[in-house]
Amino acid sequence: MESRLKVEISRNAKVIAYPFIDYFKGFENVDIVKRLFGDKTREVLNALKVEFASRRGYMGVNDENGHILISAAYLKKGDIIDLYLDIIHELVHVRQFMDGKKLFDSNYSYVERPTEIEAYRHSVEEAKNLGLSDERICEYLKTERMSDEDFNKLISALEVTCTKQTE
Repeated sequence: MESRLKVEISRNAKVIAYPFIDYFKGFENVDIVKRLFGDKTREVLNALKVEFASRRGYMGVNDENGHILISAAYLKKGDIIDLYLDIIHELVHVRQFMDGKKLFDSNYSYVERPTEIEAYRHSVEEAKNLGLSDERICEYLKTERMSDEDFNKLISALEVTCTKQTE
């Protein structure tokens, strides 16, 4: 069939990955990050790669290579506190990837997935360390892609109280 197409499609496009530390400086000094990686914190962050994409959304971890995937638009225009907390969240996923955990276990919904709960716990802990109010933490946790029902499941699992909790 391919010979009938009379075209050639190269399927070996290179993904450009940049060093994490070129864009995110000082994370090796953050206590919660040092707890994640211990004595290997500097080594892990020096080896970690980030890939920027023009896709919409926020960020995530590639479950094939452990790179952090970031929306270039989010990096440019996102709230700085949200970006910081999202990096903490994704670094938890990097550690999970290094530990061989399945990041996207389809046996669970997103907000009930153990790897997500763990990552959100760390970002909420860091938000509290920064002195963020519960309301600001709730603003951080609620995304436009999350239903009210899922949001309520997430804040319940994280034991976060939101005064504007949905019914």
